[in-house]
Amino acid sequence: MSFYLGIAQIIIGIAAIVLILLQQRGGGIGILGGVSTQFYGTRRGLEKSLFIATFVLVALFIIISFWQLKVG
Repeated sequence: MSFYLGIAQIIIGIAAIVLILLQQRGGGIGILGGVSTQFYGTRRGLEKSLFIATFVLVALFIIISFWQLKVG
């Protein structure tokens, strides 16, 4: 079981890194469409979804880390 938890950590970690890189201010998905936003207000739409998904993945990564310590 420890093997599968390790694989899950790797996958979740890579996905979290990608989501974090997409969220950088002044870059990310908005830059792909040629949109440059200089105003940093509230998160809306896709940016909010990315933020929530990142939060969930990082929380899941932490939970699996502690679970692997207990099982390990």
